[in-house]
Amino acid sequence: VKSEGPKLVPFFKATCVYFVLWLPTSSPSWFSALIKCLPIFCLWVFLLAHGINFLVSHRSASRILAGLIFSAVGDAFLIWQEQGYFIHGLLMFAITHILYSSAFGMKPLDLKAGLLMGIVSSSCYAFLYSYLSGPFTYLVAVYIALIGFMGWRAVAGVQLCNDLWTWTKLSACVGAMLFMVSDLTIALNEFCFPVPYSRFIIMATYYAAQMLIALSAVETRDEEDFRKRS
Repeated sequence: VKSEGPKLVPFFKATCVYFVLWLPTSSPSWFSALIKCLPIFCLWVFLLAHGINFLVSHRSASRILAGLIFSAVGDAFLIWQEQGYFIHGLLMFAITHILYSSAFGMKPLDLKAGLLMGIVSSSCYAFLYSYLSGPFTYLVAVYIALIGFMGWRAVAGVQLCNDLWTWTKLSACVGAMLFMVSDLTIALNEFCFPVPYSRFIIMATYYAAQMLIALSAVETRDEEDFRKRS
């Protein structure tokens, strides 16, 4: 916390700016897109502050950075979702989840966690299905499968029973769960019914999720330092 906390100060300040300004979504502009994306830009800086060599030599960290880049593009598209760019944003975040899943890796496998996430994802889609129509019937199914898979890989990394967990793996797990809450709130609000305080819930959980996932990228550096000390 002492070493990583100061690097996150710009992120917290940018997040506060977003919530203080609270620009109306009814009048999208490049300025509102900048304010919305600014916390994610700060997370780019957070990862880059660990050094280019670190990102180049550690695939998981570089993939999380790539995921943050696609997230920012997706955020920009969603500013103009009423103008027909919702699907574009959906595609950008789908790529983000693929990158995050790749960063979390396939070890340990933990099929029980996979089964649990499969049940949760299937239940969410079953609830949304009757509200969907046209291409969204299939696009939402694919998106839920991707974020559910990402959630599985994040949860699988936390081996609490075997005492093999680390704070960064726990960070990835909590971040993935918050991301799922954010996206589920978007889906409910977009396709089903108005969710009270939806924008606050969506953005608060989203920014927290991205911060925690970005924090999980420093795990590879911690492991490398441990191997050197050993």
